[in-house]
Amino acid sequence: MTGTVLWTMLAGMPPPGLDDRPYGGGPGMLMMVQPLRDAIHAAKAAAGEGAKVIYLSPQGRKLDQAGVSELATNQKLILVCGRYEGVDERVIQTEIDEEWSIGDYVLSGGELPAMTLIDSVARFIPGVLGHEASAIEDSFADGVLDCPHYTRPEVLEGMEVPPVLLSGNHAEIRRWRLKQSLGRTWLRRPELLENLALTEEQARLLAEFKTEHAQQQHKHDGMA
Repeated sequence: MTGTVLWTMLAGMPPPGLDDRPYGGGPGMLMMVQPLRDAIHAAKAAAGEGAKVIYLSPQGRKLDQAGVSELATNQKLILVCGRYEGVDERVIQTEIDEEWSIGDYVLSGGELPAMTLIDSVARFIPGVLGHEASAIEDSFADGVLDCPHYTRPEVLEGMEVPPVLLSGNHAEIRRWRLKQSLGRTWLRRPELLENLALTEEQARLLAEFKTEHAQQQHKHDGMA
């Protein structure tokens, strides 16, 4: 079940009564305790027992695939979206179970982070994806980036689909995809490999990719 609680309606007051200036001065406005607390309590009542309250916050744990998988084990999540300069700290202390962030940058509010979290978690719900294996084979699902993918036409402006993908040899296709996945991660997000314990096969395939990549670079430099 999904739903939205409009805390402006619960507050019984016009929007200007939902925020106030922070004690100690400074720019911006803070969301007030009682209207937001009422909205959280209403959401909890609608969700029933076991709902976890998440606050989308720059101070939160950074969302990654491991975190998405962890959140997906919860049957009920209530997402609290900050606005303005944020919320009164006492709301966080008394009503929030966990804080999550989607990155080290500033947005106007928590609505877009909430949508990001919802979309990433929903992929683990049976029936959401056309093929259940999609969530398992996505980028980051096993700690590395996804491999390149191709569909028709077989040849486009001289660029051909890798022959192995047309071979019908599923063992070789799996091996090629794994090599490309590891290689792409090494090229674009090498930090992901630092804490990844590679299997013997993965280490061998990555070494092969590096050798092939160096040969291609040498060939390209020779043609330049």
